[in-house]
Amino acid sequence: MVQTDHKELLDAGVHFGHLKRKWNPHMSPYIFMEKNGIYIIDLNKTKRKLDDATAALKQIAKSGKKILFVATKKQAKSIVKEEAKKVNMPFVTERWLGGMLTNFATVRKSIKKMISIDKLMADEATFNNIAKREKLILTRERTKLETLLGGFAQLNRLPAALFIVDIKREHIAVLEALKLNITTFAMVDTNSDPRKVDFAIPANDDASKSISYITGKITEAIAEGLSERQQNKDLEAKEQEEEKELEGTAEAATDQEIEATEENKGEENPEKEEKKKADTKDSKKTKAESTTKKKSAKAKTPKKEKESV
Repeated sequence: MVQTDHKELLDAGVHFGHLKRKWNPHMSPYIFMEKNGIYIIDLNKTKRKLDDATAALKQIAKSGKKILFVATKKQAKSIVKEEAKKVNMPFVTERWLGGMLTNFATVRKSIKKMISIDKLMADEATFNNIAKREKLILTRERTKLETLLGGFAQLNRLPAALFIVDIKREHIAVLEALKLNITTFAMVDTNSDPRKVDFAIPANDDASKSISYITGKITEAIAEGLSERQQNKDLEAKEQEEEKELEGTAEAATDQEIEATEENKGEENPEKEEKKKADTKDSKKTKAESTTKKKSAKAKTPKKEKESV
């Protein structure tokens, strides 16, 4: 389980909010105090909300679903990109194209086009035969598509969730996710409306150190979920192997029993045959004796009759 520490949150500057005049009233439950015209975020609530978010993200990752990372602001894009790559999750760090989620099928066509250009460029013989101007056009188009959709390309279907840094800046992504009922997790500063996302993490979304800390915890939770998923797969595979081994052992034992039974039958049969033969001989002998007695009896009868005459 991902552990968060108050001191670490404090050291990362997660508690610094925006100027008092830029605040959003819906963030008031997460504000601890105001100091020198700047709102200070309540880190107890940040910790609780971060724990809730990491627990939920862990379960999503464990189920094998994808989580899309979104952060296009300068101080966040490189951090978010690297963290997303660590857990092999899709990301958008350059520009959110309208309809990336709501018009997903069209975006997939652009991704397929990028993949087809890659295949063409990989075939040197074919690519070298193309005119210089056309080569240049294809290369530029490939670079543009890679910049905008490179991190998004691995998505074959809509993501199960979005992790967003600065929902005010990424408001289009938030609206699209809301429209499609996609779960949203986000760093929400004092100038934003936390009601727009499912899991709002009250935190400083401007300082790179704060972004790095929160995003790192999010990635850690996802990594745990993926690890548990792999462990479950390995366990299932092991159980299946054991079942196969047991089945094989049982089959072998059954075959041995059948062979032993057949052997026993083979051993018993000669004895039975000998006994049968002996019984047959006795029967024949008895019949022969009986026949002899009858014959002798017949032979004696006429003599007695003669004597009586």
